Amino acid sequence: MAQPLKELINTESVGRLAGGLAAAWAPFAREEFVRAALAGLDGLELKERVRHVAGALAAALPVPFPQAAGLLREAVAQAPLDLWSGWPATDYVALHGLDHLDEAMGTLAVLTRHSTGEFAVRPFLDRYEERALAVMHRWAGSPDEHIRRLASEGSRPRLPWGARVPWLMRPGPTLPILDLLRDDPSEYVRRSVANHVNDLAKDHPEVALRLLDRWRSEGGSHVEKVLRHAVRGLLRSGHSGALTLVGAQPGQGSVEKLILDHDQVTIGGHLRFNVTVAAAAPGALVLRYAVRRDGSRRVFHLGERTADAGGQTFTLAKSHSFKPVTTRTEPPGPRVLEIVVNGTVRASAPFDLLDTP
Repeated sequence: MAQPLKELINTESVGRLAGGLAAAWAPFAREEFVRAALAGLDGLELKERVRHVAGALAAALPVPFPQAAGLLREAVAQAPLDLWSGWPATDYVALHGLDHLDEAMGTLAVLTRHSTGEFAVRPFLDRYEERALAVMHRWAGSPDEHIRRLASEGSRPRLPWGARVPWLMRPGPTLPILDLLRDDPSEYVRRSVANHVNDLAKDHPEVALRLLDRWRSEGGSHVEKVLRHAVRGLLRSGHSGALTLVGAQPGQGSVEKLILDHDQVTIGGHLRFNVTVAAAAPGALVLRYAVRRDGSRRVFHLGERTADAGGQTFTLAKSHSFKPVTTRTEPPGPRVLEIVVNGTVRASAPFDLLDTP
């Protein structure tokens, strides 16, 4: 079983941060910091651990924030941090640097090369709005891919695990940053751009689609791949504009056959099925499947095919896992499997999810 992420904030990560600071600043109380940072850590979840270590760091740096920020930048040079050792440092900047925008943002730009500053930048965007966004716009022109990615990732409207910044939910403020990065040479950056547009599409689908259509018209080496990743949420929901954008005619296509291996599946097992899809005309088929129960309908990727002529058929096999995960609990009970072709449910089949014996 994989190690829980929270356990990566541990003795090793705290020691790495302590080592860098001790090398950067002789008065740093290394042992006291490590002892305080590790005290009570075992009972905390991931973000609580980050905040706890950041609190210990604040106690161990009893100096004005600009001086502390300089020490953090020097610590990175002395002992390169990683995500887990550096995350408390970025959290410290977010907590204690709010009255020092330029110093704090400059420090995050240094730290993000080792431990992403995407979460720490949110309070600055919330307080300073245009001033903070202007800094991130400059970051989009950085020669460092980590800083360019921070410009896109840190300003995402719905950044996972990130604090919500209400004005970022409006449809326009971050588009100039995305325009600069849409065809970035780094896939790391482009993937963030696509995720950013996917966030935008959840609240403003027509704005996102117009943006992507413009990018396509302007061209670029990577525009099609960014576009397809950016519209994945809209394709999952069957949005007609997104289907049209990827060359799929909404409502086109049918299901000739849907066969489930079994009509009962045990929690922890797999639902295996085969489906044969037919095209009524040449063009793209965007295929999804949904698992529905009372109060819930979850949609998953099944595949994409391109028909050269009407009447062409495609057969696909799929295995859907019902293995329990920490982020979701699937109760036993009746279910319906639905096959969605170009945004329209074209076939369905009932089955039962059984409790583990």
